[in-house]
Amino acid sequence: MTRECSLLLPRVCAALADPRQPGSDDTCLEKLLDWFRALTKFDPTVKLVQDNPCLTEFITSVLALPEPSPSILSFTLRLAGVLAASESRFQHLQQEKLLVRLFGRDGPLNGAVWEDASVRSGWVEGVHSMMHHQPALHFLCNGGGIDVIFTLQGDPSLFVASAASQLLVHMLTFSVESETTKPLSTKDCDWPACAQMIIKHIEDSLQSSSASHIEQSLKLLTSLFGSCRATWTEVLWLGIAKQIESFLTEEAVQAQHVLANLLLNMAWSPVFCDTEGNFWALVTSALEHLTPVQAGPLAVGILRLYKCPQDVRIQALTVLLQPMDCILRAASQPLEYAGLLDESVSDPITVESLLSSKSSCASLLCQTLAHLEELLSLIRLPVDLPYTSLLRSLMTILQFCNGFLSPASPLGSTISRILINCFRVQRSALDVVAALSEQKGCDTLIGSLFDVLLAYLESPNTSPTVLKKTFQATSKWLVRLQELSCSNSQWQQAEKILEDVFLVLQKRLCSPCWEVRDSSLEFLTVLIKCLRDQDEFRQSLLSSEVPRLTENLLEDPESYVRASAVTAVGHLAFITYFAPESPVIGHQYNKENTVAKLQEILSTDPEGFPRRAVISIFTKWLRQGCTGQLEDTEKFVSRVIQTVEHDLDWEVRLGGLELVEVFCSQTICQLGLPKCPYAPVSSAVTTSIHQNGSLQIFCRAKLFSFLFRSLCDCDKPVGQRACDILLVLRNNFYPISTLKDSQDSPTGHGIAWLQRTLRQGSLAQNFPTDGGNGVDFQDPESMMLALGTVDLEELHDELNKSSDHVEKSPQSLLQDILATVGTIEENEADCY
Repeated sequence: MTRECSLLLPRVCAALADPRQPGSDDTCLEKLLDWFRALTKFDPTVKLVQDNPCLTEFITSVLALPEPSPSILSFTLRLAGVLAASESRFQHLQQEKLLVRLFGRDGPLNGAVWEDASVRSGWVEGVHSMMHHQPALHFLCNGGGIDVIFTLQGDPSLFVASAASQLLVHMLTFSVESETTKPLSTKDCDWPACAQMIIKHIEDSLQSSSASHIEQSLKLLTSLFGSCRATWTEVLWLGIAKQIESFLTEEAVQAQHVLANLLLNMAWSPVFCDTEGNFWALVTSALEHLTPVQAGPLAVGILRLYKCPQDVRIQALTVLLQPMDCILRAASQPLEYAGLLDESVSDPITVESLLSSKSSCASLLCQTLAHLEELLSLIRLPVDLPYTSLLRSLMTILQFCNGFLSPASPLGSTISRILINCFRVQRSALDVVAALSEQKGCDTLIGSLFDVLLAYLESPNTSPTVLKKTFQATSKWLVRLQELSCSNSQWQQAEKILEDVFLVLQKRLCSPCWEVRDSSLEFLTVLIKCLRDQDEFRQSLLSSEVPRLTENLLEDPESYVRASAVTAVGHLAFITYFAPESPVIGHQYNKENTVAKLQEILSTDPEGFPRRAVISIFTKWLRQGCTGQLEDTEKFVSRVIQTVEHDLDWEVRLGGLELVEVFCSQTICQLGLPKCPYAPVSSAVTTSIHQNGSLQIFCRAKLFSFLFRSLCDCDKPVGQRACDILLVLRNNFYPISTLKDSQDSPTGHGIAWLQRTLRQGSLAQNFPTDGGNGVDFQDPESMMLALGTVDLEELHDELNKSSDHVEKSPQSLLQDILATVGTIEENEADCY
């Protein structure tokens, strides 16, 4: 602790304990606690409380108040816990009788202030903080504090109840691991005293008739098995396994929904997943007895495991696929195609009844679909899915939802009526359809799948959000279709599907709904990115009206659509202008007109999104070498940055810097650098400069005025990026030494002014870029001197400092608290 802080701390403590003062901001109190945590973390000695008696005086003063503020009392409890985290400070506070007055029976527990949840939360957090040594553990267990924690497990505040449960887990783990002298076993189990109290509480709760007590203990065990992987957890489990197993079959006990999480946490623990027999038998029983909704999370969790008996894995997959199998069977009777399952784990009637109910059908299907998408996202599936039947089931769900399927079975008719226009299920099903595009085995259904997807794209009843998901699924399957057509000559089918897609896309680009126009443009951009090298795709696209309609949307009244149109037009250019052998015939597309339109948007569009999109596209063109010869590129970049440097949107200015960075890199690579570093002699510098074409190009393009001006930008990311670019340029031009002593020349005086101005950062007013103050940003010699003289490392460090690096200091925090409670006349409080 610094001397300044030690002088301020007594005044802060006095102010916080004074009931006449207005309450301090909770955020400041939280930061004050963080500071004390940092102070005590690496110093377990009693020195902190001995050198600062104001801390114990503060605790005493708060305890003496007849009606302390709940927030101050909560802070006091947490502070005492932080201080008591080391054994030496714990003993010191014990000698002062402070801990028993705070956490014992005669403390806040029996006062009216205990009714406030923040006080109960502070009590639990304080106890948790100090629970790092055995004296604290014994203090709590012997003083009756552990009974308070048992009670707080059922607290009406969920935050307090959860914190109490976590505290018991910590205490049980700490007690066993710090107080046992030999490994525990089932035959000779001698639990430490504190652990024994907690385990007895768990056992009593599990055997009670109170559903809430049972649930609390199951949640505690779930947390314990999720965080602790020690072998003694198996000893604990064997003592309660029979009782927990009974919950699966006892209808009177409604704890099944918690059991799935408990078993899943145990399955992830090496203590249980490596064992044979009883545990996996219990998992099998749970999969059989839990409802499909309860068993779903357990099933998908088991399928993610690599260490799991094969019969359990198959059973989990069966549970997960049951609703999808039921959908297939409901679509037609007798069943036209192979189902997903040979047999069910649980009674199929249960799943059928859930799917027949309006209240549960959509929820069950959405949960199942989410789990399937989760499985399909895994890099390596530990189980084989029946992909073809699964895709057929998904197509059936989508047809139920848009009314395009008339099922013959009564169950199918019921499900169809429930799912009609159910957007939730449609979105979830389309996500899984998209994920299946990366799996082998679905190729035989690709024609039927596109019939379903095109029906969704064409239907006026498809909502904008569902349409967006349909576009995403369609783009993935079009990529898959192109791969298949290249490998097995199915190009005619691919060509027909592409024609149909572009026909419907033409209609969607003219939709009165801006979200639909926006999604359509995003879809087009994705297709071009993935398929622009395919001849069939290029021909189908350019023979449609899509390119013309896309360019028209550059003038859309909605800024989001204009931005998406800019991106789409930018990617279209790779086909219409920049392709090695452009398929465009005639002058339907004019490159200069398109560039002029985009530059006009960059300079005149009132919204930021389209301007950001333009600078992003220009950078992409530049990266891929699409801006012509070096001379043309220089003029192009110069024009763009002169527009961008005055833009009010910092992201557009940042995009301009990215363009500059790419241009500099490409130019240096193309022209190379002089073989020798520049010498600090003026004539030598001048000679070298004229030999260095890249530096002259950068000066002509007015890059340096933009870069140095950006160093003083009021938005820090812009300054940081500009500094990074200048450092790279400096390192390229000065690979060994730098120019430092240049103050004597007329140019040097201008550079000195530049250095002083740059040190002002964003406070610099009217930064001149026209050669004022003796700095000519288009003169290669001046810019060489600037690169060699300006302390870019210092600027880099300043720009990368946190904006509140001063205000975050402990001294500033203490001053803020004093200012808040009104004990400093000049209010200099920082904003938090």
